[in-house]
Amino acid sequence: MTVHALEAARRLAPRLAARAAEHDRDGSFPVDDFADLREAGLFGLMVPRELGGMGATFAEYAAVATELARGNGATALVFNMHASVTGALGAVTEELAEALGVPEEALAARDRLLRAAAEGSWYAVAMSERGAGARLSQLSTVYEPVEGGWRIKGSKTFCSGAGHADGYLVAARSVADQSVVSQFLVPAGDGLTVEPTWDSLGMRATSSHDLHLDVTVPADRLLGGVEGLALVVAQLMPHWLVASYAAVYVGVARAAVDAAVEHLTARNLAGLPAVRARVGRADAAVAAAGLVVAEAARRVDEAPGDPETNRWVWRAKLLAGTTAAEVAASMLEAAGTSATRRGHPLERLYRDARCGSLHPATSDVCADWLGVAALGGDPDRDAATPRW
Repeated sequence: MTVHALEAARRLAPRLAARAAEHDRDGSFPVDDFADLREAGLFGLMVPRELGGMGATFAEYAAVATELARGNGATALVFNMHASVTGALGAVTEELAEALGVPEEALAARDRLLRAAAEGSWYAVAMSERGAGARLSQLSTVYEPVEGGWRIKGSKTFCSGAGHADGYLVAARSVADQSVVSQFLVPAGDGLTVEPTWDSLGMRATSSHDLHLDVTVPADRLLGGVEGLALVVAQLMPHWLVASYAAVYVGVARAAVDAAVEHLTARNLAGLPAVRARVGRADAAVAAAGLVVAEAARRVDEAPGDPETNRWVWRAKLLAGTTAAEVAASMLEAAGTSATRRGHPLERLYRDARCGSLHPATSDVCADWLGVAALGGDPDRDAATPRW
């Protein structure tokens, strides 16, 4: 990558921030933000260089996501979904493809999707469902083979970027065998219906509406070309399902500190010892969370799927979500009642930060996973209910 991508993210962050209040207030999607991301070439961030992208590492993605989130956490969160799709696709090496039994034609289809991303297409994730959350093993969306492709039918919720993306990563279970969970890249168009349901506390500009599917897709839209890979990939690449969110919320937490400093300085409150102490603790907490995310990302790049790497991945998500909520709350309290008015940056950041612990894996799930691991168990299997 590229210093270019990080510089682009830093250059764009103030533009995203300038639009954030309006989109938060209206619950509208930041279309201009995504035009800026496309123009900067950031949709190709995780696409290998040989396919026209930037070939970024996971650590480089984390740095970019953090900077974008300092501008608008909602925009960074939707961008995270696209990076998760392209990052996971781009991480399938020849050795891994052979181990998973991925046929040559599926690799060619993958390359077409990645080239499209490098050229400006972007993808959303349609995984969560009402009553199941993000647990792949509990999904009600189903698929079955039909002539020339696959028939997919079901409903998704919390689909960030719904109605705006060029394609959707859809997880579904086989009609023939419900234990088989597969993923498809479904193009936007006929057979997809967006139900506007997103009117939330925070991250209001993500357009995370419900998505209803009754669609037939070509055979090559089955990712990996082999049924049943979804749960395997979730265990091999938990960083895209867990830690990619962490970088976003470190950025949101840092933005809360920045906004508090600006507010306190403007109101001549920076001389109060109690205020300074809150800012100091917040600064240290955000720095610590950022270091944990960076360490997790470094390990992902050096030893993906390693048990110790995965422990850092879950630590990163837990600490980023918890830190963002605690820091934003403290900064709001330091700034005082005037910062709670609608439209104040800290009021929005407080609500956005509160969502960090709720994204899968939630903070409670992360803590339980880490507890099982610390006690010598297998956190991917030793649970009362399936994690995925």
